[in-house]
Amino acid sequence: MDRTDAVVETRRKYAEGWNDTMIKIWRERMKALGVYDTGALFRSATALRLKDADNRFTTFTLSESFLEYGIWQDMGVGREVPHGNPGNIGRDKVRERRRWFSVKYFMSVMRIRDFIAESLGREFIGVVADALDSDALKRSTSFYARRGY
Repeated sequence: MDRTDAVVETRRKYAEGWNDTMIKIWRERMKALGVYDTGALFRSATALRLKDADNRFTTFTLSESFLEYGIWQDMGVGREVPHGNPGNIGRDKVRERRRWFSVKYFMSVMRIRDFIAESLGREFIGVVADALDSDALKRSTSFYARRGY
């Protein structure tokens, strides 16, 4: 395995690990916040297949899935709030916002973005360094150096 393959493999493993870690974090948050009635939402949280657009993990899609009910739990809304209601439902709101999903998600997305940017940057630096260090470049520059260019 050459250096480039190792870098691509590192990015693949990081992306897969990120996907799996998000599911673990969400499930832990569901338990901690009591977003657990029948267990359907808990069981529905899954990492979907990772889609790599270019086989180099420079462009890829991470997908997670859970029941739509989970979004309503995160936002603290549900059946008691009619569609289009401006906020006054005529009685005290019973539902509480239980932020199991959104709290760490954005921060985690930014972390994987930073990791991929750094990984691609290091790979690009390696490619340029290899190109500048090649025998052809050395021969071409020594040719010009001998003639005083």
